Amino acid sequence: MELTLRKRKRNTIIPGFSLTLGYTMLYLSIIVILPLSMVFFNTISMSWSEYYETISHPRAVASYKLSFGSAFIAGLINVAFGTIIAWVLTRYEFPGRKIIDGLVDLPFALPTAVAGIALTTLYAPNGWIGQFFDFKISYTPLGIIIALTFIGLPFVVRTVQPVLQNLSKEVEEASASLGANRYQTFVKVILPELYPAIITGFSLAFARALGEYGSVVFIAGNMPMKTEITPLIIMTKLEQYDYVGSTAIASVMLIGSFVILLIINIIQWQTNRKFNQQ
Repeated sequence: MELTLRKRKRNTIIPGFSLTLGYTMLYLSIIVILPLSMVFFNTISMSWSEYYETISHPRAVASYKLSFGSAFIAGLINVAFGTIIAWVLTRYEFPGRKIIDGLVDLPFALPTAVAGIALTTLYAPNGWIGQFFDFKISYTPLGIIIALTFIGLPFVVRTVQPVLQNLSKEVEEASASLGANRYQTFVKVILPELYPAIITGFSLAFARALGEYGSVVFIAGNMPMKTEITPLIIMTKLEQYDYVGSTAIASVMLIGSFVILLIINIIQWQTNRKFNQQ
């Protein structure tokens, strides 16, 4: 009896656990689950053949490939450079470090339409940067990747940076004193600590890039079958009052995003379990 009471106390550390859990589930249901479920409710009026015809249209399929592919590539780029930026801001002292640290958050505050116009101006064939390249950047998938990289960078930096701040330099010094070189120290000591934060940052940047609209429509050019993203197709169908068709395509995006994020979470869980056992 006493053991049972102790277990119950350990499982209810937070006062009012039942109340807070109920409030949490209610809040998530109203804010997240209910709105997302309407995407599927609106497609019920369609027959399976109509639904399949809508989501498998060549124009829609091309937009899926572009949206998911460019978001994935932008996420990988942000993982690489975001980790480097977080490392520099955490490990080194130099003039202007606080200013650079503040600039990292600029994509959060900048309206996406303004970001899209600025990037298009820079990378257009006659732009400040685009004029120096023999190939087009704006109005191509490359321009879309640049825009998605711009808006997703803060997610990686801000998830990796706190982990690096909490990682003691004495650990690196101990690794060096045991004969490990810089590469071995980074791979064996630092990187395992960063894995969960890196995966979280990638998932956040990927999810943000997947649903991005404002900054992409300006630099993409919106050419069907080439540079047309899925959110633009959804908006186009909404403007044409094709609500059922727009929710059908939105359901594909929702299911695809959920599956990919679930896989990322499973990888993160397995990674944490692996390193916790070591």
